[in-house]
Amino acid sequence: MMTALLIIISLATLTAAAAAMSLRNLIHSVLLLIGSWLGVAAFYLWAGAEFVAFAQLLVYVGAVSMVVLFAVLLTRRSRTDVAVAPDSLGRAFWAVLAAATVLCVLAYGVLKTHLPASAAPSAKVTVRDLGNLLMGPHAAALIVIGLILTVAMLGGVVIAATDAPGKKEDAP
Repeated sequence: MMTALLIIISLATLTAAAAAMSLRNLIHSVLLLIGSWLGVAAFYLWAGAEFVAFAQLLVYVGAVSMVVLFAVLLTRRSRTDVAVAPDSLGRAFWAVLAAATVLCVLAYGVLKTHLPASAAPSAKVTVRDLGNLLMGPHAAALIVIGLILTVAMLGGVVIAATDAPGKKEDAP
């Protein structure tokens, strides 16, 4: 039963991610990306990591998806601006080659890792303990990461919204 549930979760997550990458409509892609993030949260729940699942829902499904949707909507251009460049096939080839290389390196690392037959039980860490650590000694790091991500997203929106020199704006 648990293995069947894992297979269903993984197929739904991978299907949503693959569909998000293959669609040309950015809004539909973002919505499918949200579906894949929900699948990752479901996996965390399946694995018994409730806090991480809640953080996934809160951060990615809630916050990041809204920022991505706003960025797409604020920087949307006309259909002529998003025409496929002639060298797209070459870039796609190199992208697939890079992805295959990363896959091979990860597969090699997983296959060469030797896990002990029985692991010693670890100390029980509660959600309260994680919250105390994040809001205690690691609060400054959490705030700095939030600021860096905010500045990066704003910079991306500014760069994407800037018109190319010598190009007229679309007339209404």
